Amino acid sequence: MSDKIYFHDHGDGQVHCHTHGSAGHTHSPETTKAVVNRLARAIGHLESVKKMVEEGRDCSEVLVQLAAVRSAINNTGKVILKEHLSTCIVDAIESGSSEELDELNRAIERFL
Repeated sequence: MSDKIYFHDHGDGQVHCHTHGSAGHTHSPETTKAVVNRLARAIGHLESVKKMVEEGRDCSEVLVQLAAVRSAINNTGKVILKEHLSTCIVDAIESGSSEELDELNRAIERFL
């Protein structure tokens, strides 16, 4: 059994979250858009840091910018975690499945 969480847009305006072998859960388009936007900003910021390194910018400046990228990624993770708890985990508890909770614990361990 995989402990990876997958997000899929099946073209119905909702994004579904599931772990390998589970039925899937639905996330709001607003949350999905917010996460995608946050990731796009973090990617853009990381590209800027890459250019800083290529240009030979001061290491201290690069480290500060890397810290900002890390913070953006961590905050995106928090948004995903909150959404996962309020949808996928609630659904799993209501259906009596402890498998989803076990997988969430493993994912949190890796994320932290």
